[in-house]
Amino acid sequence: MVYRIDRPHSTYGETIACLCRGQPFKTGSRQRGKKAEATIKTEYMYGVLFEFSGYIAADELYDGPFCVLFIVDNHKFKRLCYKVLDHNPTNADIMRFFRRFKQMLDARGLRLRDITTDGSPLYPEPIATVFGQVKHQSCQFHIIKEITKDILKTVTQVRKQLKQKKIKRPRGRPYEKQAKQVTRKNKQVQRRIAELFEHRHLFVKHTLTHKAKKILQRMTRGFDPLHTLRTIKDEVYRLFDRRCRMDTALEKLAKLRRRIRRFGTLRHRLRKLWSPNLEKALTFLDDSFLPATSNAVERANHRHRKMQKSIYRVRTRNHISQRIAIDMWRDEYSLDVKKTIHTLHRSRSRENRKAG
Repeated sequence: MVYRIDRPHSTYGETIACLCRGQPFKTGSRQRGKKAEATIKTEYMYGVLFEFSGYIAADELYDGPFCVLFIVDNHKFKRLCYKVLDHNPTNADIMRFFRRFKQMLDARGLRLRDITTDGSPLYPEPIATVFGQVKHQSCQFHIIKEITKDILKTVTQVRKQLKQKKIKRPRGRPYEKQAKQVTRKNKQVQRRIAELFEHRHLFVKHTLTHKAKKILQRMTRGFDPLHTLRTIKDEVYRLFDRRCRMDTALEKLAKLRRRIRRFGTLRHRLRKLWSPNLEKALTFLDDSFLPATSNAVERANHRHRKMQKSIYRVRTRNHISQRIAIDMWRDEYSLDVKKTIHTLHRSRSRENRKAG
């Protein structure tokens, strides 16, 4: 009987068979979550804190019955610290999380310059208690989003008021002259309501074209509150102009608030303009290195959401923590992999040029 001592090869030298007749052994094929968690605390933290910028962004992510707390470098976009809770976070949880991060910074002699959040009431007290006089920046996009919602709600109220101006009339064709006038007026009001609904985005859009300005001017004719809404939105956008300082922006904000007080209805509908988070959102104007948004931590949240959809696993607290650790470690060594591939491509291209 002849025993095969070598694997058969194809015409071009590739292996076409395997010596192992059974199923391939699966040891080592599973993602090593526990080892990744241990590596995150040593090698990973040494690398990301070596390039620490001093600016961080913090946020919470709700995952069913669990909540994940993230701290991300707001310049390098690297996750620095995380914690998985099995309940909704409280001020005590946030405080313990921040103290743990502060201990990591103190052990390496690093200093925190600024922290950016989304304006949640969970953060101001723990930040003041743990980090002291560190600047607290509220995300610009979250503030603008809340003001945008208030303005669109005001436009909706105007549409409802226009709808009440329509005169009810009996069913059937209008034969009398007065009935025809009522029908004509109701159609005009309905066209205006439809136009306000179709072009409602023009009241909150950042930059308007010449055509859009004409449409807006036609819609607001005869409605001073609507024209005032667009002016207010322009003033809000000007508050976040990097060319001015925070003191100048606060003066503009005070002037804007005084102007809105003259309108009784607008004052009650645009309450977000009196929010203390709006003043915190202007902190970045005095620091050119401070990002105005918390996009870094929002990107970490989106990464976690994508992982939930693509990887099915029993949702337990330990598994979520391990999956996050694996993802963080993958981010770290993926940069080295890209550099290696780029170096190989360059070396091969040089060899091909010499051979050619």
